[in-house]
Amino acid sequence: MNDMPILLTDLLPEDIATALNLKPFQGRQVFRWLYGKQACDFDVMTDLSKPLREMLRARCVPCQLEAIQTQESPGGTRKMLFRLRDGETVESVFLRDRDRVTLCVSTQVGCPIKCLFCATGRSGFARNLTPGEIAEQALRLIENADLEGRSPNIVYMGMGEPFRNYDAVVKSVRLLMRPDGLGVGARRITVSTAGDIPGIRRFAAEPWQVRLAVSLHAANDELRSELVPLNRKYPLRPLMATVRDYMAATGRQVSFEYVLLDGVNDSVEQARELTRLLRGINGIVNLIAYNEVAGVEFSAPSRAVCETFKKVLEDAGVKVTLRQERGGDIDAACGQLRRFSK
Repeated sequence: MNDMPILLTDLLPEDIATALNLKPFQGRQVFRWLYGKQACDFDVMTDLSKPLREMLRARCVPCQLEAIQTQESPGGTRKMLFRLRDGETVESVFLRDRDRVTLCVSTQVGCPIKCLFCATGRSGFARNLTPGEIAEQALRLIENADLEGRSPNIVYMGMGEPFRNYDAVVKSVRLLMRPDGLGVGARRITVSTAGDIPGIRRFAAEPWQVRLAVSLHAANDELRSELVPLNRKYPLRPLMATVRDYMAATGRQVSFEYVLLDGVNDSVEQARELTRLLRGINGIVNLIAYNEVAGVEFSAPSRAVCETFKKVLEDAGVKVTLRQERGGDIDAACGQLRRFSK
């Protein structure tokens, strides 16, 4: 007999029913409590019979994350540190911009990609997260938050490379999209990759409108291989060909992330190089001024340099935004999340 507990947040309603030999409607009831009402206590699931609740308590784990630290910024950003069942930790972020809420979730404990400027890779890589560990971050982040009836946006831009944990990421997206759960629309979800070509190809075949973001940070292979080691395996030419194939197959726009590093990748010529790389691509570039990481010697360019870089792209007809980063004061901005060792 298998005595391993059943991790309920890993499961879709039909999986819950099958695993526990329940009727389909009972699987949906349990799922609705977990994902629709963010309940982690079987005792509050009052429309379940007492024998069913007792069986769930004996055989199942309702939630896999324990919030052990919360930090809040005056600007409406909240970072949460979660302990997992094996003692590992991940960080996730809640961001509010007027009436828009975005949840930034992690997909791995640490990150194996080790981008030169990012705190996550420097903290090491331990393991992949399960679908429930990924999706549950969103559930915990919105607890006690007034969303005013609106659905949050969810970005897979926290710790880890999502396409190195592909199956769990895809299942977590399906868990979060379920209308009897959180009910997040596909177009409100963005999955970001550092350029994993096999993952992009698989993602193109998914029957949904979930968005794709690709982190570039440089427009030539020499510099990008230094900043993003994955480029040595998947350099820019095949990467951009894969992005073009993705857009042709899906009809969806791709966004490109570009962290501006003072004196490294922020010159006018490098902006022009980026416009040439993106020629003919219907995408949008999100420029992000570098967020400081302790022990890393990079710094952010001045606002004037960032604006000049942006203008070069605009003048070439590239859609571009200069992101106003939030949460830097609590190390919750892009590139600042990290794993804390057990």
